[in-house]
Amino acid sequence: MQTVARGYERTERLYERARQVIAGGVSSDARRADQPLFVDHARGAELWDVDGNRYVDYVLGQGPNLLGHAAPLVAEAVSAQVSRGVAYAAQHELEAVVAERLCAMVPSAELVRFNSVGSEAVHGAIRLARGHTGRPKIVKFEGNYHGWLDPVLYSVHPDLALAGDAQHPAAVGGTAGQPRNGAEDLIVLPYNDLPAVEEVFAGNGNEIAAVILEPLLCNTGCITPQPGYLEGLRELTRKHGALLIFDEIISGFRVAPGGAQELLGVVPDLSAFGKAMAGGMQVSALVGTREVMGSIADGTVAHAGTFNSHPVAMAAADAVLRHLDEHRDTVYPPLAAAGQRLMAGLRESAERHGVPMLVDGPGPVFQTYLTDQAAVTDYRSFAACDRAAMARFHAGLYAAGINIVPRGLWFLSTEHTDEQIDETIQAADDVLRSL
Repeated sequence: MQTVARGYERTERLYERARQVIAGGVSSDARRADQPLFVDHARGAELWDVDGNRYVDYVLGQGPNLLGHAAPLVAEAVSAQVSRGVAYAAQHELEAVVAERLCAMVPSAELVRFNSVGSEAVHGAIRLARGHTGRPKIVKFEGNYHGWLDPVLYSVHPDLALAGDAQHPAAVGGTAGQPRNGAEDLIVLPYNDLPAVEEVFAGNGNEIAAVILEPLLCNTGCITPQPGYLEGLRELTRKHGALLIFDEIISGFRVAPGGAQELLGVVPDLSAFGKAMAGGMQVSALVGTREVMGSIADGTVAHAGTFNSHPVAMAAADAVLRHLDEHRDTVYPPLAAAGQRLMAGLRESAERHGVPMLVDGPGPVFQTYLTDQAAVTDYRSFAACDRAAMARFHAGLYAAGINIVPRGLWFLSTEHTDEQIDETIQAADDVLRSL
C-alpha cells in the first residue's frame, strides 16, 4: 500500500490554542490524546482534518452517523426547521410524530419522554425506577457505561486492584468529586453471570428497584450476552417486582430498527435511546411501558429540561427514523454484510501475520481485541487483552488514514463503500505485519 505523507502543523497550532482556553484542550474526556483530531469537514464515510488529511471514518461521531456524515436527509430536515424556530420551550407536532414512530419501532415503547443526551435519559430511567417501585437499589455491571453522571459512573473500566473479587466486585468510582456515599444503593456485578444476579436477588430482592445494562455491551469491547442471560434477567426482575432497563444509547437503531431488544428478543420495562436516532443531532429518548412511564405522566416522578424535544433535533430524528423504518430491508442487511466483510478481512490479515486478534460483533458495530483468548465475555476478560498492542494498532491505522475508536471499537455506516472497506483491510494488513 502506498503511504501518503501526512502533516499536522495546523492541528498542533489549534491544539495549543485550545489549551489556553479549554480545560485540557478538549471538550470531552473521550477526546483526550497526545494530539486530538481537529476536523475541518466530513461527508459520507470520510472526514478531513484541518491539515487536509483524509480519513475513512469508523468512529462516526461515536456512533450517531449511521447514515454517514452530513446525510442529505438530515441536513434538509434541520435546515427547514431552523427557519421555523430553534427553541420554543413549548409543545410542537414533531415530538408527537417522533414519539409515535418510536412506539411503532421499539418493542418496549408505549410512552416516551425526550432529553438532549444519553446521560440524561439514563438518569431519568434510574430515577423513574426508584420512584415507581419505591425501592432504593440499582444493579449495574462491570464494564457497562451509563453516562458520566454521579449515580452510575462506577466500575466502567476500574483498576482491578481496586475492583476486588471477580464474583463480588467492589463499586469503583470513576472520578474525583463523586459523593462519598454515592455507591450505597448501587450493586455492581460481573456481566454475563446470571448466577451472580440470582444470588443478589435472593438476598436483596425486595430492595432492588432495577437492573440496568447494555444489552449489547459496546463500551467494553462489543460483547454479546450469553444464551439465556437476558432472558434470565427478565425472569428475575419480574419475579421480584424490579424493573429491567436497557441502555441502548449505542445499540439502538444501529443493530436493528428496534434496537438490541428486537435483535435479541428480550423486552425490558424501560429503555434509553440516543446517538443513531437523529443522525448526529443531540437527542435522546426514555421509553417504557405505559404503566411504568405513568409515574412520570401523573407527576409522581419529575422529568424536565428546557431543551427536551428540541425542534431542530426532533426534525432530524423524524427524518432518520422514518428512513430507517420505511427502508429497513435495504438499510440493515447491507450494513451488517459490510461489517461482516470487514471483520472477515481483519481476521484473515491477523491470521496471515500470526497476530492473536479476536474480531467480534454483529457487523454494524464490532470490536477488535488483541488477545489469544477464545472469547471476551465480560470486563475482566476485556482487561486481560493486550491494550498496549491495541494502542499501537490504532496509531498505525490512524497514520494510514483509518479512524477507529482507540479502544478497538468500529462503527459502520450505510455510506461505507466496498472500495473503502478494501482500503481499510489493506491498511490493517500493513499495520498487522509490523505489529
